[in-house]
Amino acid sequence: MNISIENILLVGSILLLLSIFAGKTSYRFGVPTLLLFLTVGMIAGSDGLGGIHFDNPQIAQFLGIVSLNFILFSGGLDTNWNSIKPIWKEGVVLSTLGVLLTAVTLGLFIYWVTDFFTLYESLLLGSIVSSTDAAAVFSILRSKSMALKTNLRPTLELESGSNDPMAYVLTIAFLSLVMNPEKSVMSIIPLFLIQMLVGAAMGYGFGTVSKLIINRIKLDFEGLYPVLVIALMFLTFSATDFIGGNGFLAIYICSVYLGNQNLIHKKTILKVFDGLAWLMQIVLFLTLGLLVFPSKIVPVIGIGLLISLFLIFVARPLSVFISLIPFKMKLRRRFYISWVGLRGAVPIVFATYPLIAGVEKADMIFNIVFFISVSSLLLQGTTLSLVAKWLHVALPEKVKPASETDKLIAELPKSVFREIAIVSGCTAANKKIVELAFPKSALIAMIIREGKYFTPDGSTKLLEGDRLMVISENEEALNKVADCLNIKLQPEIK
Repeated sequence: MNISIENILLVGSILLLLSIFAGKTSYRFGVPTLLLFLTVGMIAGSDGLGGIHFDNPQIAQFLGIVSLNFILFSGGLDTNWNSIKPIWKEGVVLSTLGVLLTAVTLGLFIYWVTDFFTLYESLLLGSIVSSTDAAAVFSILRSKSMALKTNLRPTLELESGSNDPMAYVLTIAFLSLVMNPEKSVMSIIPLFLIQMLVGAAMGYGFGTVSKLIINRIKLDFEGLYPVLVIALMFLTFSATDFIGGNGFLAIYICSVYLGNQNLIHKKTILKVFDGLAWLMQIVLFLTLGLLVFPSKIVPVIGIGLLISLFLIFVARPLSVFISLIPFKMKLRRRFYISWVGLRGAVPIVFATYPLIAGVEKADMIFNIVFFISVSSLLLQGTTLSLVAKWLHVALPEKVKPASETDKLIAELPKSVFREIAIVSGCTAANKKIVELAFPKSALIAMIIREGKYFTPDGSTKLLEGDRLMVISENEEALNKVADCLNIKLQPEIK
């Protein structure tokens, strides 16, 4: 069956429902949800029961890039700077030097064991699978709610969220060398520097500008704010890519910046992007499942398995251990970081670039990359919890961090409640709440204005004469509120 305008919604909705139902039960059998999405796409494809013929790498690449925008942006919004601040150096080294070492080590191995790949083709294949997959790591770690010791989880999430740009640059660079073998390896260095430096600068710049736009524009409907952020996200990616920077790096930095700022309707934005990220993951894996022909995978299983095992047990651990030499870290933590080298949709999306460029062995490269991604999800994705327990890097159940709701309930009896008046001359008057550095350990539960009660949000402007009903965790947090509002608290009357 060919996909047409008439049946695309019917087919799409059925596949979406099947993916969601499959994902709901997947963890009973220890299978990563994303692998189930991929399987549904393969079953529905030309070699499966559905018989849907989809063989368009251009469309797959376009959907992949759009999906990665949402996945990376959502991951960045959920990243707490305070949690990654102690380990940002390790994360950056792993996402740059670690990716480079993985690509080179694996590429040289492929060149050594095969007689049908040139050196540049081998390094291209190594580059394509050199990064850990953000969608796979985020979904597995967060859906399993794994509690790991000593900042392991933020290290893994920071690495997976920020290493795709490096893999992308290496893929484009070695693809150009495959297409133009007369060029030297040194010719890719300027491309690397421009991509990374411009991407980082544009990401921070667009993050700063986006914050101002979100907080200062006044939209009549709350639902338009997530739409505004989506527009800013695509603008960040496309503008950065247009001037030669790395769009993936730009949107990740932009989203991390925004996620740690006070934004109007921030909770709504986060919820919408969380849902969209899941939708994009399903769409991405379904599309890639439809694109692959399982019958073409069979001939490359042997070499694919050899490369996959070398990547998992040699190239990835070697790159992690070398990258982390300057840092003090226990051996078992290094081993666990090595094991969480999940490959997923990103390498498969990058494998479409040789297909579109018309590289002679592009089909073989794509099929090997697909097999590596599936084998990684099967072997590593299903054993993350088990390996964490073996290496003693998982927190016992009794000491796992409570959920945000549990924390709120636990703190409620000890919370401090105070009514605070915005008096004449107060510098907080005529300012939006989002413009104030309001502490996260306190909230304005209600405002009394001219005898009327209402619940504020970030866009609410404080006026002289307002009485704020403030709930804080403790007296110290209450003092921070007072400093934020630039007022002096009156002693509470007992």
